[in-house]
Amino acid sequence: MTLGRAGPAFRRSAALLALLAGWETLSRLGWLDPFYMPPPSAVGQVMLDLAAGGELWPHLGATATAALAGLAIGLTIGIALGFAAALLPVLAELLEPVMILLNAIPRVILAPLFVIWLGIGLASKLALATILVAVLIFFSVFNGIKEVDRRLVERVRTLGGGRRVLVREVYVPSVTAWVLGNFKVAVGFAFTGAVVGEFVASSRGLGYLLQFAQSTYNAALTIALIVIIMTFVLVLFALAGRLERRLLRWRRSGAGPRGG
Repeated sequence: MTLGRAGPAFRRSAALLALLAGWETLSRLGWLDPFYMPPPSAVGQVMLDLAAGGELWPHLGATATAALAGLAIGLTIGIALGFAAALLPVLAELLEPVMILLNAIPRVILAPLFVIWLGIGLASKLALATILVAVLIFFSVFNGIKEVDRRLVERVRTLGGGRRVLVREVYVPSVTAWVLGNFKVAVGFAFTGAVVGEFVASSRGLGYLLQFAQSTYNAALTIALIVIIMTFVLVLFALAGRLERRLLRWRRSGAGPRGG
């Protein structure tokens, strides 16, 4: 089987292995300074030590708890506010400028403020993850409803459908596609909020370990933690992708939202 005929997963794996082999070779030849760029074998040993020693799991659990809880709360708030703003123009006049402002600034800069308000525990990380997700999902829902074909809306109304029918048969299917289209981004934002919050001030979590690795100039630990974070997020992306495919099966089958 030639490389050109191989699947994408095989080609990606081959490229990754080639990169790691080249990195390891350059390190062993002394062309890379191990203080700044430790070889993959050293990084892997650090990861094994963290996992085998039991030190990794409480920190990973703390970060996962903040990220997943922030994702769930952010989804709930974003969907609720998005629907409310799209269906109630008066509320949209108040909410949309605030959300635009929050979307325009790097929301991670709120982390120090949340630490001051809520302390260095779970609450400040949860708040940052929640706001990162909520703003993204708000615009997904708000724009999803605004982009619904007006002719379809008028058709439902002509056939006697009220707001409840519109929401159930038109808006929800449309919004589902928009939200799931941004779901992977929301997962990444939730994890970013948790890790950044821990990095700013915390007593546990992967962000706390990253801050410790930085303060001790431990490049091997830093890279190991980055790999662990990337791996965990990729697992969440895979789960999010499966959920998206399951919930959007009606698109692939040619079905669409009913008009009443």
